[in-house]
Amino acid sequence: MIRENEFRASSGLSTLVLMLVALPLLAAGFISSMRNDRPGLGVLAMILIVVLAVSAAGFFTVNPGEAKVLQLLGVYKGTVRTQGFWYANPFMSKKTISLRVRNFETAKLKVNDNRANPIEIAAIVVWKVVDTAEALFEVDNYVTYVAVQSESAVRAVAQTYPYDSHADNEEALSTHTAEVSLALQKAIQERLAKAGVEVIEARISHLAYSPEIAQAMLQRQQAGAIIAARSRIVEGAVGMVEHALEMLSSKGIVTLDEERKAQMVSNLLVVLCSERAASPVVNAGSIFG
Repeated sequence: MIRENEFRASSGLSTLVLMLVALPLLAAGFISSMRNDRPGLGVLAMILIVVLAVSAAGFFTVNPGEAKVLQLLGVYKGTVRTQGFWYANPFMSKKTISLRVRNFETAKLKVNDNRANPIEIAAIVVWKVVDTAEALFEVDNYVTYVAVQSESAVRAVAQTYPYDSHADNEEALSTHTAEVSLALQKAIQERLAKAGVEVIEARISHLAYSPEIAQAMLQRQQAGAIIAARSRIVEGAVGMVEHALEMLSSKGIVTLDEERKAQMVSNLLVVLCSERAASPVVNAGSIFG
């Protein structure tokens, strides 16, 4: 496995000054040798001028948020991360690698959750290159590699969680976004470690049931919400009836036998639990008639 190492390049500005000083001197020497009929010195001066021109290919710049990966005859020599104007062997290839933070959104993937319900899911992945040598040499194309492996991790994580939780301590895709995001980030990082990439953040950007079951799942969710609401209403109504009977008894307003209590409880529960407002009925006769 190839690991990144630092390459200490020469100062580009200092080298440029030396070359600018040497070039006029060599040109003057060439002209002087031709005038003094010294062809040997003229050829030497010309060769040095050509060498100087070829050496100019060794200059390169490193911009903020970038790095240069240097290779000589196919051999990795090192990476320059420090921004500035530099000089290195002109026969070295200098590949630019971006160190900036990047992000992309995966395609909407159709997978099954851990209850075998088909769902649609997509995620946003924020990442950056931390090892330029691994990114360039360990995988064929690190950008494509990140995209493919991220989608694979999204599929794997989606299959380990249900869409909705049906228990108090059950983690689900739709309700435990923080936990799912951490699990997704970890899964992607494990797949991208060999590519010299660090995953900064991963979160779900789209989550829905597949169209073929979306209507049925919506009805199930509505039924669950109705049941939960009814349970709360009944619980509150029972408490109100119990409180009413206790107050009537403690204040001595009216004395009811068990049968009348049962009838009163029934009437109060009907009124309190009904979806529609109750219509009052005035009893002009006996309360027990």
